[in-house]
Amino acid sequence: MMASTAPGRTRRPRLHRAASGRPYFSADGESYLAQTALRELKKDHPLRVLSEEDFAHWQTYGYVIVREAIPAGSARRLLDFTWDFQGLDPDRPESWYEDRPFRSELDQQLHVYGFVEAYHHQLLWDSRQSQRVYDAFADVWDCEELWVTLDRLNLNPPNVGNRDRALIEPTDRGFDIELHWDIDTTLGVPPQRVQGIIALNDTRPETGGFQCCPELFRQFDEWKVRQPADRDPLRPAIDRAELPVVRPELHPGDLLIWNGLLAHGVARNASENGVRAVQYLSMMPALEEHTRLRQSRVDSWRHLRTPRWNRTLVGDPVLHESKRYPTASLTELGSKLLGLGSWHDTDESVPAGGQSGEPSCAASV
Repeated sequence: MMASTAPGRTRRPRLHRAASGRPYFSADGESYLAQTALRELKKDHPLRVLSEEDFAHWQTYGYVIVREAIPAGSARRLLDFTWDFQGLDPDRPESWYEDRPFRSELDQQLHVYGFVEAYHHQLLWDSRQSQRVYDAFADVWDCEELWVTLDRLNLNPPNVGNRDRALIEPTDRGFDIELHWDIDTTLGVPPQRVQGIIALNDTRPETGGFQCCPELFRQFDEWKVRQPADRDPLRPAIDRAELPVVRPELHPGDLLIWNGLLAHGVARNASENGVRAVQYLSMMPALEEHTRLRQSRVDSWRHLRTPRWNRTLVGDPVLHESKRYPTASLTELGSKLLGLGSWHDTDESVPAGGQSGEPSCAASV
């Protein structure tokens, strides 16, 4: 009989080794332990889409921009889908604020922030299985064996009415939409985490959007030793005159990738009638041996289920996407990025040169 966990002690989550030559370990496919921090990594593989200057900027300041990672036309089609999915009219601003019931406080907050609960439409998958997008993430991880996150869209109109951020009760500590870290920065060995967005329209100063503090990232090791022992692990207390917060300029199709150690957030939309629109998209080393997670990802794609990796993914409250459109078709690359096909199997689930919206599950799943 196996010994039970002692009272008062929690069982540590099991770490899974990624299916990559470079050793990465994770329990959940979001945060990773590595021998070398990404900001200090020495490349083994040649750069694919990033230039040497791009890679240096990524390691120094914590983010990098890949121009037109997907075609601008594809980004605009995604923007059209984002309006249509929510039943909003881009030419009728009053439609952006129509009352609807909220299932929870979280549901209301997601509405204020402009999250769009669609995860599996073909247009989303077209971005995910774009070779240029994949190559960019392979560059920053120095790893070819990746999984793509099953994430959503954002359409943030002016923050007024029932989308006013004042409706969300402020807190003194923890997550802050304006500026936060994606990891616990007080840990002795911070985990490695990478996030990304694809712009669906042009950024404008008044529409807000992604902002970050690259100088804090560059100076982080020196900065943290001057901070009190009880500092907030997720919310930086900084002087913005000393460590300025910047908003990178993005155009339709541009991919912005950032390190979890980069303090970042989303600035309020203070425009009269403009919107900020992005697709959230990132890639992480593939945890192919994590059978339960792999099966969950495949089932989510196949049946258009709301992904389970994050509690803030809640599904559309009006008409769930599983009732709207069919399973997306995957390329050979997309099959591997999902976890349906293995990076090390020669017998792929998606036939070479073909696509399938409903291929049989890989034997290893």
